[in-house]
Amino acid sequence: MSAPLAPNAKREAFSFAAYKNADVKQRLEVLFHGKCAYCESLYAAQAPVDVEHYRPKAKVDGDDTHPGYWWVAMDWENLLPSCLDCNRRRKQKAPYLVSDLRVLFAEMSSGKQSAFPVAGQRAHPEVSAFDGELALLLDPTRDDPDQHIHFHFADDSGIGLVYPRAIDGMPEALPAISPALDVVAQRARNAGLSARGAVSIQVYGLNRLRLVQERAGIIRRLRFLEELLRDLGDIAQSIDQPQITQAHPIVGVAAGGLRLLQGRILTEMTATAADGAPYSAMARAYLRDFRERAQA
Repeated sequence: MSAPLAPNAKREAFSFAAYKNADVKQRLEVLFHGKCAYCESLYAAQAPVDVEHYRPKAKVDGDDTHPGYWWVAMDWENLLPSCLDCNRRRKQKAPYLVSDLRVLFAEMSSGKQSAFPVAGQRAHPEVSAFDGELALLLDPTRDDPDQHIHFHFADDSGIGLVYPRAIDGMPEALPAISPALDVVAQRARNAGLSARGAVSIQVYGLNRLRLVQERAGIIRRLRFLEELLRDLGDIAQSIDQPQITQAHPIVGVAAGGLRLLQGRILTEMTATAADGAPYSAMARAYLRDFRERAQA
């Protein structure tokens, strides 16, 4: 335990530099496949990785009485690889819906930095477990994001956007845009949405414009491959008829070739959900949706 400070004295700053060592970054890169732990962007091609603390080490935004979670600054389970935009506070374009369901983008600040909002009591220094602390930010290593966020695939109005998970059949809605995270959380609860999903989307900037555009491009590619897969199946089924193939055996061979091509397309779709692929969580969600529609 640390000795108490004299009145008006300041404690000497702790040194937290060891987490920036190259071997730490290398290990995190392997574990997370070179992707940001929050948004799943491949960071290597655009900028160096930030080794980020899920629980901020030196201070907590909005809580001047808390010294930060300095006692877990070097805890391996508190370290995450992050792209610059998810970790550093900066102005971004964030989406909102207007009355005709068009999506517009307004400028706001996002990026985690020292944000760590909680619902209720915050953990005190040197506790060994955080079971009693209700974090409003999703932890990529412990939480199941599917319980709190989902992706929009139904039409182009919200393509590429992340939505807070609706509870008990409530309609989907984008998070409230507010610098006050308690307001974001409360409005989500009032709308029947996951408060943790809504707050995480805003703090991590998961709907910043460039990120939405990248995800939308992958969704459009998956849609194209799905349509191609269905069209080839329809053609193969229409020509692979006994009265046709008996008279023209080459037609049966062609139908078999089309089905092989279907398999290659399905393999290509599945590859977008591989662990090392960017935005693989979204791709897996799309493939689940595709299978459900195919079985309906």
